[in-house]
Amino acid sequence: MIERLEKVKDRYDELNNDLMNPEIISDIKKSKEISIEIASIEDVVNCYIKYKKVISDLEEAKEMLSDKELASFASEEIERLTTEKNDLEHELEILLIPKDKNDVKNVLMEIRGAAGGDEGNIFAGDLFRMYEKYAIKSGFQVEVLNAIDGASGGYTLIEFMIKGKNAYSKFKYESGSHRVQRVPVTEANGRIQTSTATVLAMPEAEDFEVDIKESDIRVDIYRSSGAGGQHVNTTDSAVRMTHIPTGIVVTCQSERSQIQNRERALQILKSRVYDYMLEKEEAEEGAIRKNKIGTGDRSEKIRTYNYPQNRVTDHRIGFTTKQLDRVMEGELDEIIEALISEDQRRKLAGE
Repeated sequence: MIERLEKVKDRYDELNNDLMNPEIISDIKKSKEISIEIASIEDVVNCYIKYKKVISDLEEAKEMLSDKELASFASEEIERLTTEKNDLEHELEILLIPKDKNDVKNVLMEIRGAAGGDEGNIFAGDLFRMYEKYAIKSGFQVEVLNAIDGASGGYTLIEFMIKGKNAYSKFKYESGSHRVQRVPVTEANGRIQTSTATVLAMPEAEDFEVDIKESDIRVDIYRSSGAGGQHVNTTDSAVRMTHIPTGIVVTCQSERSQIQNRERALQILKSRVYDYMLEKEEAEEGAIRKNKIGTGDRSEKIRTYNYPQNRVTDHRIGFTTKQLDRVMEGELDEIIEALISEDQRRKLAGE
């Protein structure tokens, strides 16, 4: 492990030296690539520096044992430093697990109301507010890129960016079908109904990672439509972009300006095409395994929110909490940490 850590440290120093090179500083694409790689190994290097300091302190404490006046103090220090050393070794084992190169990035989220009609749309709105609250509590920024209101509330579609270091690492397990069981506000007879909303989480694509030619995009302009409110206007400003090679279609009508809608649609399209490329790459390399936590497929049922029992269950790892009310207020740490821990356990076990 030490040999691997030394190589990571050497690479970290090399990359930081490269960033001092005027030729690289002037190359925006190259400097961005280097910055992303530095961010991906920074935690490992910082932990390793701390570990080396503990090892050095431990050796000094052992040398003090021969001094009768310092022996008692040295024994206490050895016990404390040994515990710290073991904790850091475990942390380094986890940090050395091959990382998803996209973990450090911003994340593009899409939520759609699915089965359940109006209630599915209302639930999509509830999920958006849940993610928004969690993101803000975690120190991230949230920017809505596109939204289509549901007739009775919520959204038939909402697309938003969560910005901040390691945002994707926190939200990447959220892709799939989310199911809610409750008495809808639209239900007059008080019957419990099951509705769903689908979530898609994608890493934001950097310009250098996906090259979309203008000739590969078909742009259609049309008049905004929806349930009313701020997302609707009377001019032909809504934009539909089709990426011809992949067939991926993106629409944006949130802004009053056609130019702004074009910019946002292109931003979403780049991330969608990048996500498509990642899936294709994984499939070709055989990297998608049955034990992966979530396939990322929006049809996969990943979680149930049961309101009568105040219960949330994540079906992929068999995790249940009876604090649904807190979860919907953005208290997602327990669920997300459980998903991350299980993912780490599987990787450490070589599954």
